[in-house]
Amino acid sequence: MPAKTFDYDPDDMILNLFYEDKDDRWFPGDRHLRRMARKMLFGEPRMSGQLRVFLNLCAGLDRLGIRYRVNDYGYIAQHPEEVACIIGRTFLLDKFAWKNPILLGVAAHNHPLDDPDLFKRLPVKKVVVPGDWYADMYRPYWPETEAWPVGIDTELWAPSRPRDKTVDVLLYDKVSWDRDRYVPELVEPVRARLTREGRSFTELRYGSYKEEDYQAALARSRAMIFLCQNESQGIAYQQALSSGVPVFAWDPGGPWPDPDYYPHRVKFEPVSSVPYWDDRCGLKFTDHAGFEDRWTDFWAGCTSGKFDPRGYIMDNLTLEQRALQYYEIARSVARQQVPAASGMLVDGWLTGMG
Repeated sequence: MPAKTFDYDPDDMILNLFYEDKDDRWFPGDRHLRRMARKMLFGEPRMSGQLRVFLNLCAGLDRLGIRYRVNDYGYIAQHPEEVACIIGRTFLLDKFAWKNPILLGVAAHNHPLDDPDLFKRLPVKKVVVPGDWYADMYRPYWPETEAWPVGIDTELWAPSRPRDKTVDVLLYDKVSWDRDRYVPELVEPVRARLTREGRSFTELRYGSYKEEDYQAALARSRAMIFLCQNESQGIAYQQALSSGVPVFAWDPGGPWPDPDYYPHRVKFEPVSSVPYWDDRCGLKFTDHAGFEDRWTDFWAGCTSGKFDPRGYIMDNLTLEQRALQYYEIARSVARQQVPAASGMLVDGWLTGMG
């Protein structure tokens, strides 16, 4: 939704956003020193998914003209009736003696079992998670859960010129679990099929590249094969769609396979690796046989211009659309609340508030 179509009253509600990527470990403020040390040793850090969510939310709010504060603990302690929007991470829940109604997510828990008494322990009123299947998994434990995906920067992730397309396929490897099985069973046969057909391809492995590397790879590629067991949102494949790159997605479905939870603690299905999707995006397959069966159709669709991946993003996942959704969720939480007692920071962060 373009900003010019949104009538926002700046006096209506200013969002109170809280996001910190790292907690102090040994003494107050040491997270800043640790960050500088890592930068000196290893160079610029890679963009985390949680930080990308926060930055894209802020960018969308900026485009809509919606005002917000960031990490203003002093203000929120003085205004316990206002909603605290805690994007992440979970250590923030214990950093402050929260009295404010809390909108929590999306960079928080992996599963409600991580904090089963959350809604009793803290004034959390609603939790947002990135996608519908994830929300379905949460609701038996936390009924006040809603799906909210962050928007994609469609100006940054935009189609390149046809003459820049020098590589047929970008092979995106995010096989996170049971790699000993799936590399020989799926990844290597995919490489073999591309090689056999004479398709040029390049590979990126999740966690081993910087955003600018990925953006450059998409600019060169005519299509992308996305190998991932499941995604709560899937920002990376959506960035590809926004860049006009059709996606051939491995979407095996089945149970949520995170070994920290499955099968001894959580049995939930079905999951999806591409939770935001329609026929414009490309094609999906469930296993190696499905890849072999559908690859020819997918490549033919790419060469004929059958797909319109960017159109899907523009209709569903722009920065403005999803920032407005977040704002409306926060407003719905605010409308349900009554003034409460004041809060204070714990462990000496802020005192004297009453």
